[in-house]
Amino acid sequence: MKLAKFFNMTPILFMWLSTFAQSTDIPLGSQDYLTLDRMEIKSGILPEQFTSTIKPISRKAAVEYAEQMDSLGNIPDTSKIDSAKSHLIHWSNVDEYDIKKIISNSGEWSKNEIGFRLSKKPFLKNLYKTTANMFLINRKDFFLSVNPVLLLQEGKENGNTENLFINTRGVEIRGLISNKVGFYSFLSDNQERDPLFVQSIINKWQAVPGQGYYKPYGGTGVDYFSSSGYITFNAAKYIDVQFGYGKNFIGDGYRSLFLSDYSNDYLYLKLNTHIWKFNYENIFGQVISQFHIGGSDFLRPEKYIAIHQLSINATKWLDLGIFEAISFSRPNHFEFGYLNPIIFYKSVEEALGSSDKAHIGFNIKADIAHHIQLYSQFLLDEFKLNEFFSNSGWWGNKWALQLGGKYIDAFGISNLDLQGEINIIRPYTYAHYDTVSNYTNYNQPLAHPLGANFVEFIGIARLQPIKRLYFTGKLIYYDQGMDSLDGNSNFGGNIFINYQNNIPNLYGNKIGQGLPAKVLNISLVTSYEIKDNFFIDLTLMSRREGGMYFTNVSKLQTNFLSIGIHWNIARREYDY
Repeated sequence: MKLAKFFNMTPILFMWLSTFAQSTDIPLGSQDYLTLDRMEIKSGILPEQFTSTIKPISRKAAVEYAEQMDSLGNIPDTSKIDSAKSHLIHWSNVDEYDIKKIISNSGEWSKNEIGFRLSKKPFLKNLYKTTANMFLINRKDFFLSVNPVLLLQEGKENGNTENLFINTRGVEIRGLISNKVGFYSFLSDNQERDPLFVQSIINKWQAVPGQGYYKPYGGTGVDYFSSSGYITFNAAKYIDVQFGYGKNFIGDGYRSLFLSDYSNDYLYLKLNTHIWKFNYENIFGQVISQFHIGGSDFLRPEKYIAIHQLSINATKWLDLGIFEAISFSRPNHFEFGYLNPIIFYKSVEEALGSSDKAHIGFNIKADIAHHIQLYSQFLLDEFKLNEFFSNSGWWGNKWALQLGGKYIDAFGISNLDLQGEINIIRPYTYAHYDTVSNYTNYNQPLAHPLGANFVEFIGIARLQPIKRLYFTGKLIYYDQGMDSLDGNSNFGGNIFINYQNNIPNLYGNKIGQGLPAKVLNISLVTSYEIKDNFFIDLTLMSRREGGMYFTNVSKLQTNFLSIGIHWNIARREYDY
């Protein structure tokens, strides 16, 4: 029995239980997430409505939190939130604009007049009656919002005679039925020609980063459809159910070592239990195993993932989390033992006598002094206590570590936010001996885009001097150990190959071993919001490749300049 067949029956089993209001989610990549982050840090109050470590976040929960923060602006909070005694939350004019924008973007959940800001001049009388929605129906038992999706970009790269472009057109639909069942759908048609280093990634892995199936377009370009969607409802007062096709993200950093949104969309069933200080997320997914494209279309091989993430608000400023995941494959069915939402997966794996790919992780986040957030993730892939502490470099000591921090209103400058992050992943992490159960989806990692065997440094500066103007500077540097080009070595960076083949040494392994590949990626982006969720962007990027690995391949030194617009969709990031 395929997991998809099980999923197809699941909404019917739960639908009759839907008695509580249910919301769709804020799309990943939205500017609203940066605003929610600022509110949490600046107030020093972890949201009671959601856990920001787990994304996407429901619109209803985000609006409730935004309205709570808006009501506390510029007043002592002694009567409303105990943790904010004698603390004055001072929102800048820019903060107030961003908070109200969250509410306006999800106005169906607003309890005051901010929701659904009316347009001064609707288009053709019935379109854009509100500033954030092209077409809107908002009645007692039915809500529907329809918005266009547009991403147009033209760019030029040194050493490349061809023009680079992105041409994305689509539609986004969300709605509610009796405030009990939510639904969301996204569809776009895309043609693009990316910088040369991205083209190299596409050709190597036979997948567009973040996307799935594609066809050649205009010689060196690609053409593909992108679609996602879900239905969502309540199984009980504190339990939300979502069945769909899309992406999820677990983490507080720019990257995630647990589950990122880097790979293609996938089929999933998601259960979220939020009660008191606990948030418990279960994700059961059907993903695509690695493959090599032949001369014609074919059915992609399937595999499965099951994930638990338990988050606890230990205090009003400290969040702790435990993560568990397993990836596996069966010839003709899902392993139903992994559907248990409570039990530890490792015990199920041992009882079955299988050797599926298991991970366990721990995360922590602390909001300090209304200006600083510190966060970390630690993931264990394989572990032997005596080998771990022996410092022997045993190849099976596979782990990943993230350390990061955010500093808002840095140096007293309003709406200047800084972020620094270090990601370290040991060789052979996320890989598996059968090359099927590795932690990947559609020839792309499910966690960090680089795979394993590297150290990465990320620095980000964001400045919003006025309401609609955004500046973002980003520096990414990584040092990764690569395999030799003849394929006769396995130094642990390629998570798609059998980790038992061609390992040079069982001991003495270290991060960055193999042929060094060093990459520096610097980008500067200026964005201006012309109207709600409609941005014009100017991007300058410089990317440099160095190290012994690149002396054996075509070394790419990229200077890239582009101008573009994006409307109801996140702009494209070339951050690897």
